[in-house]
Amino acid sequence: MERDLRSIGEVARDSGLTVSALRFYDAAGVLVPALVDPVTGYRRYTDDQVASARLVAGLRRVGLPVAEIAQAVRAEPAVVHRLLDTQLRRLADGLADARREVSRIRALLPVEESSAATRLTLDRAGLAAAVDAVRFAVGTDPELPALTGVLFDVTDTGVRLVATDRHRLAVATADATVDGPAVRTLLPLAAVDRLSRLVTDPDGDAHEVRLTLTTSRLHADVAGRELHATALPDDFPDYHVLLPRAGEHGSPRRISVDAEWLAGALRAGGPTLTREYAGAPLPVTVLGLGTGDGLRLLGPDDLHHADDLRVGVNGAYLLDALDAAGSGRLVLELDSPVTPLAIRRPDDEGAFSILMPIRLCPNAPLGRIGPPGAGVGAIRARR
Repeated sequence: MERDLRSIGEVARDSGLTVSALRFYDAAGVLVPALVDPVTGYRRYTDDQVASARLVAGLRRVGLPVAEIAQAVRAEPAVVHRLLDTQLRRLADGLADARREVSRIRALLPVEESSAATRLTLDRAGLAAAVDAVRFAVGTDPELPALTGVLFDVTDTGVRLVATDRHRLAVATADATVDGPAVRTLLPLAAVDRLSRLVTDPDGDAHEVRLTLTTSRLHADVAGRELHATALPDDFPDYHVLLPRAGEHGSPRRISVDAEWLAGALRAGGPTLTREYAGAPLPVTVLGLGTGDGLRLLGPDDLHHADDLRVGVNGAYLLDALDAAGSGRLVLELDSPVTPLAIRRPDDEGAFSILMPIRLCPNAPLGRIGPPGAGVGAIRARR
């Protein structure tokens, strides 16, 4: 029988545990050898214990406590899965704590003055307007941390600000003198709000703001008044694929509309459809063509003509977009019932927002894009 057992060195080689680790787990009662020679003290293990040693090695690598490793070695697979799920939650919480601490430490450091930093000089009013144009679309879902900030996407002519919560997307640009390479900095909303207060401070008399950006930091300077901010560590989604463009139905119809009239109609409770979303009724605002190719809010009785151009959106989201765009004339781009609605300012093609369409047929899923039955999500973020 002893000849069929394995030495501690063989088990170490086949399991990934060191000899000293096997001795430790023996002393801890986690993996006790099948036989210990009373004279030499040599430990011997069965083939089944080699499999257990491999499990111990894996659990050790993911940081499971010794007491839980001991439990896992003797437990059914379902119990081991629950222990692993608990450990993953611990690791996620620990990583979140570490990221917050790293952000706190970085905020204490001076601004990087290396050649990798990109420096911009831009108009204060232009930057303030860009921030105001996108802030409403910032996400609040803690499960999607990459969407809880504003992306500063620097090109050779300026900076594009982008925000999205998956159901709507807002974009604005600010011209700038740029010194350095293109860079993308994802700034948390709290830092964006501090930047907005800095550039709109009525006590400041400087017309310019200087930004220094890296992928992890932003520094703003307005006539000696400074702001230091640490970027979010997450990857912002590729928003370029969602920018308005001609779709499969041809070029979108561009409709000029008075922003105050449309906002007033929405606030007055204009005609809507009701669809169910997440177990609750959701009012859907339907936009279509009126007389003279003007805009009209459609009700349930107006949807019987299948060829009419129309799109359904969340009315509250549309109102947010109108408020961010300001008063006066706006241009709405309607393409098809399954294509995002674009809202533009005619005096600034670089500032716009888009809203994900809501399917108008009663049994279709809300807030999705694609042909009937498709399951294409509105906007997906990489995590």
